[in-house]
Amino acid sequence: MSHSDDLLWGAVAGISRFAALLTMAELGLADHLAHGPLDTGELARRCGAHAPSLRRVLRELAAMDVVRPAGRDGYDLTAKGVALRSDVPDSVRSAIRMLGEEGFWYAMGNLPATVRHGSSAFVERYGHLYDHFAASPAVSGVFDDYMRRRAVPFTEGLVERYAFPATATMVDVAGGKGHILARVLRANPDMRGILFDLEHVAGRAAETLAAEGLSDRAEVVPGDFFVSVPAGGDVYLLASVLHNWDDADAVRILRNVRRAMKPDGRVLVLEVVLPDDQAPHLGKDLDMRMLAIFNGGVERSRDEYAAVVRQADLALRAVVELGSGASLIEAGPR
Repeated sequence: MSHSDDLLWGAVAGISRFAALLTMAELGLADHLAHGPLDTGELARRCGAHAPSLRRVLRELAAMDVVRPAGRDGYDLTAKGVALRSDVPDSVRSAIRMLGEEGFWYAMGNLPATVRHGSSAFVERYGHLYDHFAASPAVSGVFDDYMRRRAVPFTEGLVERYAFPATATMVDVAGGKGHILARVLRANPDMRGILFDLEHVAGRAAETLAAEGLSDRAEVVPGDFFVSVPAGGDVYLLASVLHNWDDADAVRILRNVRRAMKPDGRVLVLEVVLPDDQAPHLGKDLDMRMLAIFNGGVERSRDEYAAVVRQADLALRAVVELGSGASLIEAGPR
């Protein structure tokens, strides 16, 4: 079998492997195995599963080296499998659960229809992604945990590799629950922050900032970035924001930032930047999700981001690699 055949059949087999990982994540198998091996029957009892079916999934998981046989009919976690525990810092459990959520499965399975018609089959059935979350608190909770964990390596790269102005005020546009803003403020004790997001998000952000002891240096302002953003900031951060929108809407958001910022202010766009070559890349995988789930959501190359910021009367100044596939695009007034 040729290398190209291996890649294609590997992708075909991948859906079965992902389904096994999803079962492991949904049933909390790694948490049940956290303190040592269990007999399959006992593991099934603890997670409320059908033992013969679970045994077949465990066999597939063992082939993936996330569990290993222990005793006659038991299994234990491997070092790789520890990442599916919910209580470890680098847990991937919520990411797997999020990608296996009913709407996400529907979106990816109906990508051919989306490509045929040029509009998201997911949006047609479920509405906008964030409306879908609002209608399902359980799914929203999984998504929030996924995004928080996903942002950790990006945020660490941001505070380690980017020099913020020492006494700046940073406006975190669509900053969610405030985890990125909190990390930046902890790393820069003379900075102040404003978290800007929709009203139903803003209250939860205030709780995060208060829990971090940052209420004296950060405020939360509710609003809609298509209307305006808080004025007078030195730095405006848009983390995983612009890739949700097509070029016209991305330019609208950036123009509102341009109008609000100080004359010597700067805009920081934290996104995955697509390479110009044909090599495999995280951004290309993410772009398939954006295509499936959003009408207009798209991952962009450096040149495409440069064009978007230019239309907003901004100029791209630098691109800083943050690790884990993310980049920081710095722009300022033209």
